[in-house]
Amino acid sequence: MKRLDHLEHLDKHLVDELAQVARETVREELREQTRKQRRKAALYAASGALALYAGAALALAVGLALALGLPGWAAALITAVILGALAFVLRGMARPSRPGPGHAAHAAPGGDDARRTAAGTVGGMPYPPVPPAPPGGTTAPGAVPPRPADAPHVPHRGV
Repeated sequence: MKRLDHLEHLDKHLVDELAQVARETVREELREQTRKQRRKAALYAASGALALYAGAALALAVGLALALGLPGWAAALITAVILGALAFVLRGMARPSRPGPGHAAHAAPGGDDARRTAAGTVGGMPYPPVPPAPPGGTTAPGAVPPRPADAPHVPHRGV
C-alpha cells in the first residue's frame, strides 16, 4: 500500500513537472513571436516615415522646378493642387466598390443611395450604416424622417 502511495506521489510530481515545462515552452514561444512582431512593426514604421520624407522631398522638387518659370507663390499653389488631386484619387481607390446592378434594392431613383446620403458620410463612407427599410413601409431605425411641408410656427420673444 505504501508503494502505491509513493507511485501516486511520483505520478503527480511528474504531471506537475510536465505541465511546468509545457507552460515555459509556450511562454518562450510567445516571447519569440512577440519579439519578431515588434521588429516587423518597427521596420514598417521606419519605412512609412522614410516614405513620408521622400514624398515631401518630391513635392519640394516639383515646387522648385515650377518656381524656375513661375513666381514662388504660384509654384507652391500648383504643387498643393497636384498633391490634393493625388490624395483625392488615392482616397477614391481606397473606397470599396459600389454595388452593381444586382443590388437594385439599395438604389434610389436618382442613382444615388438616398438612405446613405441622409445618414451622412464620414470620409466618403456612410456613417452610420443604415439597414434597408423593413417590409410594410416603416422606416428603419436611424433613418431620417420625411421633411414636413410647412415650417412649424415658433413664437418669438421680444428682446
